[in-house]
Amino acid sequence: MEKELLSSPDTKYPVCITGKCACPPEDCGGSWGYAELLEIIADLSHQEYEERMEWVGESFNPDLFNIDEVNKILKDLQ
Repeated sequence: MEKELLSSPDTKYPVCITGKCACPPEDCGGSWGYAELLEIIADLSHQEYEERMEWVGESFNPDLFNIDEVNKILKDLQ
């Protein structure tokens, strides 16, 4: 979270209004592990590339942010 905005009476909260990039996969080793994962999957010749891609799945895209998916998760938590 970067800042708080004024609430609107016609909006149910919590709600995500913007974001960027995919969140780290479970058990990736925190921020350092995620940085290492991103470095590895960006290098097709890296010795761990295939293993890591198998773990995260071929559809994993670190640049993808789906605000609808985030808000569905937040709504389901209510």
